[in-house]
Amino acid sequence: MDPFGADDFTAAWLRAETHWEDRPGERYVDNFKRKFAEQEFNAIKRRYSGQHGQTYTCVVTVRKEERYVKRTVLKSVVGTLDFSIRHLLHGESFPGEREKHLFCSISRTNLNRYIYVSNLCVAKSARRKSIASNMLYFVIESARSEGVELVYVHVHRDNEPALELYQKIGFEMVEMASSQLLKQQMYLLCYKT
Repeated sequence: MDPFGADDFTAAWLRAETHWEDRPGERYVDNFKRKFAEQEFNAIKRRYSGQHGQTYTCVVTVRKEERYVKRTVLKSVVGTLDFSIRHLLHGESFPGEREKHLFCSISRTNLNRYIYVSNLCVAKSARRKSIASNMLYFVIESARSEGVELVYVHVHRDNEPALELYQKIGFEMVEMASSQLLKQQMYLLCYKT
């Protein structure tokens, strides 16, 4: 995907749509969606800048073209996720194990590289069609081709559909991280390639 292109804004808009989908009658929801999409688009641009030596990718999944059916770009995009190649800090066995200090050092060996998945979302009209699992399989294959052995993702404890999806694909809970993430109501899951 070209940095800062229409695909990036479309990914940001889909994330806004899914973030606000359960509140259709809420006052000013369209204004909130627009603001959320702008913030997410700017966040995507920042991620592309390659912070801390990370390689960032935004995956956009589009609906298969049908004969005689015209769709706008926004209606064609059915899924998106981000993933980045990162490095563990010295002494970490999983991301976030140690608190980051002002002068922490990053271990830049191939053994300490991992992929971090974030912002997975699928349009409501396209759910239960293997779109999310196919995007995750793409990430796993990308990890293998890059020689990266571990893929991590954070999931909210109440997000049962996401937990089921990740576990079905083969992600396992990082037990040591669970106590640290209790306050945020999150789990850290890991897939070993």
